[in-house]
Amino acid sequence: MSLEDTLYPLLKLYEAAPQPLKSLAGRAYRAIPASLRYGQRYTRFQEEAWAVESWDAETIRRYQIKALRESLIAAAKTPFYAVPFAERGLDPAKFEALEQLADYPLLTKHDLLLHREEMVNPEIEASRRLYITTGGSSGVPVGFYLHKGVSRPKEQAYLEAQWSRRGYRVDDRVAVIRGGVTSSKASGGISYYDATRNWLILSSYHLTLERLPEYVAALNKFRPQHLHAYPSAALMLARGLEQTGTKLDVELTSLLCGSEKLTSESQTYLERAFGAPVFHWYGHSERVVLAGQGRTSNHLYFWPTYGFVEFGEPDAEGHSEVIGTSFHNQVMPLIRYRTGDYVKLASAPNAELPMIEVEEVVGRDYEFLVSATGRRISLTAINMHDRIFDGLMAVQFCQERGGTVEFRYQPGPQWQSSTVEPMRAGLMKKLGDDFTLILREVSEVEKTSAGKHKWLITKL
Repeated sequence: MSLEDTLYPLLKLYEAAPQPLKSLAGRAYRAIPASLRYGQRYTRFQEEAWAVESWDAETIRRYQIKALRESLIAAAKTPFYAVPFAERGLDPAKFEALEQLADYPLLTKHDLLLHREEMVNPEIEASRRLYITTGGSSGVPVGFYLHKGVSRPKEQAYLEAQWSRRGYRVDDRVAVIRGGVTSSKASGGISYYDATRNWLILSSYHLTLERLPEYVAALNKFRPQHLHAYPSAALMLARGLEQTGTKLDVELTSLLCGSEKLTSESQTYLERAFGAPVFHWYGHSERVVLAGQGRTSNHLYFWPTYGFVEFGEPDAEGHSEVIGTSFHNQVMPLIRYRTGDYVKLASAPNAELPMIEVEEVVGRDYEFLVSATGRRISLTAINMHDRIFDGLMAVQFCQERGGTVEFRYQPGPQWQSSTVEPMRAGLMKKLGDDFTLILREVSEVEKTSAGKHKWLITKL
């Protein structure tokens, strides 16, 4: 087991400690070799992630068959999978071709909610299980188990490998604006230094126009090489800088934007605003599949050694659901897991990497507005960088019944009330005449408990 997994239960105590103590403990921890901090598996996954970009199709196929067979054998030992596998006459030990995976049943988030404990491999002792919960933007908490000493070092190795495509190097200075809680008070501090990773943790909860100067001062003092942020937080920061005419006294190597959807328009805007390339990736807490942009292409490439990806039938707009089977997690393997996330497959592949390629993540199954006639409008289709939105700090859609949508907008200092009606007209042009639109000005849009911006609040 890795030292990181052993110390993980103490993380909250570390985060709550005074800064001098955090810095002392953090520097001591970071001085320990990475192979000891993350465990022996970290080195293996690190080497694997670097090597796979040059593998040929046959080498990848052999790796995936072996990894799938191991996951299926582990799954067959659980009460949840054993019965349906037997009913279908499936023997995971005889899995010899990727095409055979289609014979196995699909798994849904609802299954995970109802049968989690039945999906645990009884042959792996409880001390090797790491319990994690995630709600995502849907707000529905889903619990599952990762494999201690495997899942987290694997994630670390693959994230570092793909971040390197935009210039990241291990131990670089990183400023983070994600879900880190710096204070429970509205007037509390906005940051703390995490010496275990050489990261400056900035609050995504306190990022408002009034406190923007504090963020600018903290970033200028720390002088990060990379900004690791929720896309919504990076956009808020960029809009605040633009509208106040403020400049950062920092030359960033890259922006690392994950955990939320990032449109191509938003990526272009961020790259222009910060003068640095953006790296965007797709993944989830369940650690089933992972995809990141290429070294030169902004298309997303699914790591073939991280997990196995399939896609559902494309809908009328050509969007397909991501279906994944996890590798290496012997505690709780997820087989043909329907993620509820949708991608647009690459119509003109760049083929930069020997991996399955998609143009973008176009939305999740709750990121659609529903019209009175039942039409689903992807939020991707509503470009938030139209001129009609100039002067706004943040926006959010709220829908409680089909056909009626509330559009909440947070004004910035350059916002002109005279643009309300043009904004309404522009939105209605995109929504269509089977929508009723309500505009509401707010002082701040709602965020999740993890500090993420919610593009859509829906009760449908």
